[in-house]
Amino acid sequence: MKTPAPVRDSRVPVWLRVLIPVALILVWFGLFGAGGASFGQISAVSTNDQSQQLPASAEATKVQDLQADFRDDDVIPAIVVFERDGGLTESDLTAIDDRVAEFSDIEGVLADESSPAIESEDGEAVQVVLVLDTDEKTAEVVEALRGVLDENPIDGVNAAITGPGGLTADLTNAFAGIDGLLLLVALGAVFVILVVVYRSPLLPVLVLFSSLSALCASILVVVQLARADVLLLSGQTQGILFILVIGAATDYSLLYIARFKEALAIEPTKWKATWAALKGSWEPILASGGTVIAALLLLLFSDLNSNKSLGPVASIGIVFALLASLTLLPALLYWAGKVAFWPVKPKATPLNDNPIAADKKGLWPWLARFVQKRPRVISISSVLLLAVMSLGVFQLKADGVAASEFVLGESQARDGQEVLADHFPAGSGSPTVIIAPEGELDVVSDIVLGTDGVDSLTVLSEDSPSGSLPVTEDGVQPLGPPGTPVPDVTVVDGNVLLSATLLDAGDSIEAENVVVDLRAELAPVSTDSEPVLVGGTTAIALDSNTTAIHDRNLLIPLILGAITLILMLLLRSIVAPLILIASVVLSFGAALGVSAWVFNGIFDFPGADPSVPLFGFVFLVALGVDYNIFLMTRVREESGKHGTKQGILRGLAVTGGVITSAGLVLAATFAALSVIPILFLLQIAFIVAFGVLLDTFLVRTLLVPALSYDIGRAIWWPSKLSRGVHSADRTEPAHTEKHVAAARES
Repeated sequence: MKTPAPVRDSRVPVWLRVLIPVALILVWFGLFGAGGASFGQISAVSTNDQSQQLPASAEATKVQDLQADFRDDDVIPAIVVFERDGGLTESDLTAIDDRVAEFSDIEGVLADESSPAIESEDGEAVQVVLVLDTDEKTAEVVEALRGVLDENPIDGVNAAITGPGGLTADLTNAFAGIDGLLLLVALGAVFVILVVVYRSPLLPVLVLFSSLSALCASILVVVQLARADVLLLSGQTQGILFILVIGAATDYSLLYIARFKEALAIEPTKWKATWAALKGSWEPILASGGTVIAALLLLLFSDLNSNKSLGPVASIGIVFALLASLTLLPALLYWAGKVAFWPVKPKATPLNDNPIAADKKGLWPWLARFVQKRPRVISISSVLLLAVMSLGVFQLKADGVAASEFVLGESQARDGQEVLADHFPAGSGSPTVIIAPEGELDVVSDIVLGTDGVDSLTVLSEDSPSGSLPVTEDGVQPLGPPGTPVPDVTVVDGNVLLSATLLDAGDSIEAENVVVDLRAELAPVSTDSEPVLVGGTTAIALDSNTTAIHDRNLLIPLILGAITLILMLLLRSIVAPLILIASVVLSFGAALGVSAWVFNGIFDFPGADPSVPLFGFVFLVALGVDYNIFLMTRVREESGKHGTKQGILRGLAVTGGVITSAGLVLAATFAALSVIPILFLLQIAFIVAFGVLLDTFLVRTLLVPALSYDIGRAIWWPSKLSRGVHSADRTEPAHTEKHVAAARES
């Protein structure tokens, strides 16, 4: 018997079949190398300054801009607090003065603007307010200050650096592991899952290289745009970008791999298998990426700059994830062929094979048959379960948390804040700034001093030795013995600058309530031509929370509408997209409800940032829809061949394995965010990881197939499929079980 001649693709020259994948791989190798070099530049263009994330319209932002006219705004206060139980001794005070003198030698400390040592009334503590130049890296300056305290401890005296400078340093240090630890954990988790799923040593490497190449390319672009001040990059945005690109690129790759494996078993050549796989996967992959990009770009309508900045940064990452999964991975798999799946050999599926036949073994054929038997029971039970889980939403505390609670675990700034609150007005070093017309100084001062929660008030004066003058109910007071003349108050463009020290810590919810009261009390004095503005650290946190709540209420409906429109265009249907959207919204509610119970009952978190539900919604709804897209595009394809109900069951059986693998990968990558000790990221990690698993194992596996099967071909309305273009569809009624029973009787 003669050996059959190899099949050739006569229409595509051999040199072109070699050149295209080689060129693609070389281009991506170049992006991988250039992007890898950009990883070390991220910290140089990243900022964790909360004030830069405010909208231009916020009152705190306006105050910050006006402050630059009064004094250098490129500074941040840091408070050094010393404490001894039972009282500080004279030798302690002398040693503290020595440490303060050493601080002035550290680059980045503005000694002329810093305060002397201020002793508490109980004699047990001393505070020193240092002014740091933000042109230097705040975290590095604070670490140098802490180094002085660590190297020269005062026996029996506890010392800590807190205030805005200390909190910024702790936050920056918490993000320090984002480049290394986060990526290692995420990639390690994905690698293990892929090895277990495919039982192949080579395929996971190809997938991870493809995902890493997408991440490197996106980092290259993002760093350049951030350096040009086109984008605002923070540690929070950076961490989400890493996880989102790795997870999304891997998910899209798994869908392509499933199609390539099917095609490789039946097509005569690798070239034809590659094109068959692309033909079967490009539409759902692009639609899945499109939903995520649409949701992210809608963040540009946000008022809060931290939300607005995430949109384009993460969208860039998703674009490269799409490109890598549709160009680099196909080129790598074309090069590897069946060897990529070694030692498992792709098996050809017999023609007219029924994946849900009674003799078919395995979880997914069994599950499809189970859905066929009890569709209505399954759908109703699933909805009730998700509804019960959603009840926890009412327990979610997402109205903001103190800045000192942002960092989980050890935080010297948080500990120092507690010491400060025990011995001084807790708002020391983080004053609330008020800018008012010069002519209203006395009126404004009386209102501020009469507001509950305000401890003291000063007004800026360049002629005063300390740079400010105390203000009491009797007006501006001089510094010095009785009879000392009162220096002139600094006036800029007809305005004066006052600083109010609050009784509560500047980063606390109680302090934010005082700012709300101040703005309400000062409103009658303020006019359009001569406004009275309240800003400062506390006001920045307040305005951030208020704006985040506004963004959440605005963006969630916009995102739902955009994703629904994309699904309608993809599925050529109105009913199916509405079912899919309703299912993922219910799933999101369940994930948020369970998360609230976990956050309150197990972790005992102090609350959550108002942006947590918004970010959770963006990722869960956009990414949760991905799995429904993977399922329903295959269902639509199978429905055209076998009828809607058979198509639903076949689609579930065929896609079950790959979609479950994709869900596990995405849940694992988002769970990796929890290694960064930041409250916001841990909460996002839990909500998204749990929600993705819920989508994977309940919504996409049971709820959507059962509900779609129960409805029948009407899910495709108004497309041709809803009118029974397949013979199997024409024999089954389009609507309810009642119609089915009536048809059987007739």
